[in-house]
Amino acid sequence: MGQHSKGNLVIIGGAEDKYGDSRILQEVVDIIGGDEARVGIITTATQQPEEVGEEYRDVFLRLGVRETEIININTRDEANHEDNIRRIRDVTGFFFTGGDQLRITSILGGTRVYEALHDSFNHGTAVVGTSAGASVMCSTMIVEGNSNDAARKCTLKMAPGLRFLEGVIIDQHFDQRGRLGRLLCGIAENPGILGIGIDEDTAIKVYPEEYFEVLGNNAVTVVDGRSIKSTNVSELEPDEILTITNASLHILSRGYGFDFKRREVITIH
Repeated sequence: MGQHSKGNLVIIGGAEDKYGDSRILQEVVDIIGGDEARVGIITTATQQPEEVGEEYRDVFLRLGVRETEIININTRDEANHEDNIRRIRDVTGFFFTGGDQLRITSILGGTRVYEALHDSFNHGTAVVGTSAGASVMCSTMIVEGNSNDAARKCTLKMAPGLRFLEGVIIDQHFDQRGRLGRLLCGIAENPGILGIGIDEDTAIKVYPEEYFEVLGNNAVTVVDGRSIKSTNVSELEPDEILTITNASLHILSRGYGFDFKRREVITIH
C-alpha cells in the first residue's frame, strides 16, 4: 500500500435504522469525519435516485454531517464526465444506496469515476454500501439466486463487483430472506474465498489491517470453504440438491469480528 493507507469499508446488510438511534449510520458519519464529513451519496443502483438520494441526505444531515452531495450517475457517459470526477474527489466518504447491483457495475465499471473511487479509497477515503451497494463491494458479487430454498447446484448467478474487498462474496438481507443456501452454493463453486452473509440492520466495518468488526443489531454469517472435503458441484444435473461437506461456519454478533489473514474469529474490545 506504499505510504498511503486504504480507507475503511462499511458494508450494510440493508434495511438499516434511519430514524431511531441509527447506530450503523452514526458509525458511518463518525468514520467519514463527523461534523466535518462531506458524504457523497451515489444513487446509481436505484430507479428513484431523487427520492432515495434526498432521504439519505436528510438522514445524514440529521446525524450531523457538514455537507452531502447526491451523485446521480445513470449512464456510462456521465461516469466519464469531468464534473462527476471532481465531485468524487471532493468528498470524505461515499455511500452506495440499495437497488440493483448490476446497474452499479455496468454503469461505473471501467470508467473514470470507477478509477477516481478507487484512487480515493486507496488514499484513505471511506466507502459504504447498503443492500445492493453492499454486494458490489467485493470482486465477485451475487446477482441472483434462490432465497428461502434448499441449496441447489448451479442456481447462482454471479458477476464482477467493484473490487474494494478481495477474496470474499457478500450477501445481504441474509437471514431475513433465507439466503444461506445460495451463499453455500457460491462457496462450493469458489472454495478458496470467504462467504459473508449480513443480516438487515447489521454491518461489517472492514479495517485496512484486514479484519472486520460486526456492527448493528443482528448477525453476520461467515462461511469458510477452505476446509471443504467434497461437493457435488458440476454442470451435470444443475438443479440437483447441493452436497457440501466439512465447510466451516461462524455466526457473529456485535462485539465479534473476523481476521481475514488468519481466518479466525476475534473479539472486539
